[in-house]
Amino acid sequence: MGKYQSLNERVINIKQNIEEKNRLIEEYKPFIASTVEQHLGRYVEYGIDDELSIALIAFNEAIEKYDIEKGNFLSFAKITIKHRLIDYYRKEQKTQGQVVYVEEDFQQEDEEIANLYAAESVKEYTEAQKSKMRRLELEEIKKELAKWGITFADVAKSSPKHESTRRTYLAVIDFIMNNPDIADIIKEKKYLPVQKIATTLKIPRKRIERGRNYIIAAVLILSGDYQFINEYIKWR
Repeated sequence: MGKYQSLNERVINIKQNIEEKNRLIEEYKPFIASTVEQHLGRYVEYGIDDELSIALIAFNEAIEKYDIEKGNFLSFAKITIKHRLIDYYRKEQKTQGQVVYVEEDFQQEDEEIANLYAAESVKEYTEAQKSKMRRLELEEIKKELAKWGITFADVAKSSPKHESTRRTYLAVIDFIMNNPDIADIIKEKKYLPVQKIATTLKIPRKRIERGRNYIIAAVLILSGDYQFINEYIKWR
């Protein structure tokens, strides 16, 4: 995600950059295909199915119209894609039983759709779809961790093995998430202020250092646009 802290922020900052928009679209082709497959109830393939061409255009449209104040970008993109597919079937008269039911929400104008996407939630996805989205998010968090020189294996090694250690790490994570100045230092300077945290929470410095990779990964996930990973991980 480069210098951006979340996908939502990234979208806002690349609206006028064609190269960056194309890069984002390429990265999210699996998400776009998954959304089309969910809507049609069948497998689709790039270069073969017209619906994917429509969906790619719709995803680009979603980038251009996205408003960060109203919610998650992927939820907005999903609704925009579905809306454009419905328009496509109406114009081409190619429903052929594929669109069995058209919700009234998707028949509204774009402004009304923008008001709907914040209501999209993780629970609306099937387990298979959630799994696809988690894989996509895992690729994003993998890139974020790489900036710290951290791998998933490193995170696993520093994960708490005992309940007392887990509670300690959670206390550190809660402290960071409740103190924006500390969170900003971590995300912008790629630096975990161990001494400040240890002094404030009265936790041994070495104990925090042993959980450094786990703590950093948790902060990046909790403060980023990783709703499907968040749903999967039991933080408490």
